[in-house]
Amino acid sequence: MIKKLCIGFACLLALLAVFTYAYFQHALFGSLPDGAKLDRIQSSANYAEGAFQNQLETPFLTKGATQLSIRIENWLADKKTTRPEHLLPTEKTDLFSLNPKDDLAIWLGHSSWYLQLGGKRMLIDPVFSDYAAPVPGMIKAFDGTNLYSAADIPALDLLLITHDHYDHLDYHTILALKPLVKQVVTGLGVGAHFELWGYASSLIQELDWYGELEISADLKIHATPARHYSGRTFTRNQSLWLGFVIESQQRRLFFSGDSGYGSHFSEIRSKFGAFDWVTLDSGQYDPRWAHLHMTPEQAAQAADDLNAQAMTPAHVGRFTLAPHDWFEPFERLSKASQNHDYQLWTPVIGQAIYFDGREQAFKPWWKAAL
Repeated sequence: MIKKLCIGFACLLALLAVFTYAYFQHALFGSLPDGAKLDRIQSSANYAEGAFQNQLETPFLTKGATQLSIRIENWLADKKTTRPEHLLPTEKTDLFSLNPKDDLAIWLGHSSWYLQLGGKRMLIDPVFSDYAAPVPGMIKAFDGTNLYSAADIPALDLLLITHDHYDHLDYHTILALKPLVKQVVTGLGVGAHFELWGYASSLIQELDWYGELEISADLKIHATPARHYSGRTFTRNQSLWLGFVIESQQRRLFFSGDSGYGSHFSEIRSKFGAFDWVTLDSGQYDPRWAHLHMTPEQAAQAADDLNAQAMTPAHVGRFTLAPHDWFEPFERLSKASQNHDYQLWTPVIGQAIYFDGREQAFKPWWKAAL
C-alpha cells in the first residue's frame, strides 16, 4: 500500500514538473536578443559584465533585506488597505471621438497612457489584462479599473514601452494591439519579445539612453536614463529600461517609466530644458527596495529637478506591488506638492488631460473610494 502511494505521489510530481516546464516555455515569458542586436547591446556604454547597468549604484534590495525576510515581515506586519474596498471613480473617454489635432494624455491606470502629440496617436506601457503577472491570479487589477481594451483604441502611430516587466509589457495586450501599431519604440533588447510575438523587425526601433528618433517634422522621441532593472522571470537586465522625452514644436513631455530617485532627473532637465508636463513613478515604493521606485516626496523633488509646470503620478491606482495603502501615494504627493512650484494634476482613469491651457478640474478622487 505504501509503495503504491509513493509511486502515485512520484507520478504526480513528475506530471507537475512536466506541466511546469511546458508552461514556462510559453511565449509570454519573451525572448532574448541575438545576432546583430546582441552585438549592438554589447557595444553599449551602459552594458558591462554581461548586463545593463544603472548610472548610480543600485542594489536590488537595501542592506539586510532578502526575499525571505520580506515575505516574513509582510506576513507579520499590520495589514494595510492595499486594495480599494469600493470601485474607483472612472471616466471613459471615447478615443475615436477625439480631435487628432488636440494635444492630450489619458491615464489608463498604473503606468499606462494614451497620448496625442504633434498630430500622432500613441500608447505608452499599455496593460489591458486583469493581471500584471505571468501566473493567473497574481497581482490582480483593482476592480473596475480595466476600462479599456484593444477594441477601444484607434490606429496607433507609435507604441512606446519603457521596459519589459509584466506590469508594463503585457503579452496579451501586445498581441491584441498588433493590427493597430505602425511603429514600436523601446529600449535595447526589448524588441526580441515583440519579434517572438509576431511583430516585424522593421516596425521596431530600439534606443539606448539619450538615443533620439525623429518621427516627423513636429515630433521627436528621446530615450532617457532611469534607475531600475529589467527582466521577465528568468532573465535580469538583458534589456534596457528607460524613460521618454516626447516633444513637439509646442510642448515637451516626460514619462519617467519605473525609476528610483537620482541625479538623472537634473541631467535630463539640463539636456532638454523645462517640461510642460511630467508623469513620474510615485507608487509601489518600500524602504527594502528604496533605489528602484520613488516615494511621493522624491517624485515631488524630481518634478522640481525637471522644472515641470505640471505633474501627474504614475505606477499607482491599479495594481498592488508594495504593502502600502493603495491611496497613500496620492495623499503623500498632494501634501508634498504644496511646497513646490508645479501644478499637481490627478485625473481619474480615462479622464483626458489637455495641454492647450484650457481650464481643467482635477479632484482628490481617491477620497471618494475610501
